[in-house]
Amino acid sequence: MEKQRILIVDDDNNIAELISLYLMKEQYETKIVNDGEAALREYPEFDPALIVLDLMLPGIDGYQVCRAIQAQSPRIPIIILSAKGEVFDKVLALELGADDYMVKPFETKELVARIKAILRRARISSEPAAAPEPVKNGKYVEYPNLEVNLTNYSVVCDGASVDMPPKELELLYFLCSSPNQVFTREQLLDHIWGYGYAGDTRTVDVHIKRLREKIKDHREWAIVTVWGVGYKFETRV
Repeated sequence: MEKQRILIVDDDNNIAELISLYLMKEQYETKIVNDGEAALREYPEFDPALIVLDLMLPGIDGYQVCRAIQAQSPRIPIIILSAKGEVFDKVLALELGADDYMVKPFETKELVARIKAILRRARISSEPAAAPEPVKNGKYVEYPNLEVNLTNYSVVCDGASVDMPPKELELLYFLCSSPNQVFTREQLLDHIWGYGYAGDTRTVDVHIKRLREKIKDHREWAIVTVWGVGYKFETRV
């Protein structure tokens, strides 16, 4: 079985080597580059399953690298590493398309666990769809002009497939599974990201914003903000 490849982009070679060591123990193939230019040059040929990306890089910074890779290869998951722990930095990275954000110093074992979780979801989302009937008996919700399938991680809106990262799809499915029920940001954060997630509720806002850009409101339903509380998937039939 071919090993999954992880590209590590960090100008601190000690940190990069430590991450690489832990990942190789888990049977991943790794490649280390130390600046943004090298990352953009090397990733197409290396074809990684996931990229671990530091923000503070010489030359082209991590934000620019993330933006460029998302524009060219939006299906490659990216985990941001940064000494910057401010909400603004986390939100900006997520808005640029990063899948996760970890603040330095971090536990290498936790990073490896997050990498495994993201790759597991990415594998499920790339698997061929099951036959229609078994799928609909699984984790599947359907509304007029909208189908959300958590069994094979697919979304169809207005008859067209909508590409979205696992967390966005999981958030959409969770809201659609309980129509007209209001969830606080904290509830959504706990359910989708887990009780141990170190991020803040702005993470939810960023993902809702990205969902709304991809899934436009319809006459029959909409993702609605309940001011001062949170969000709900509202049906209007």
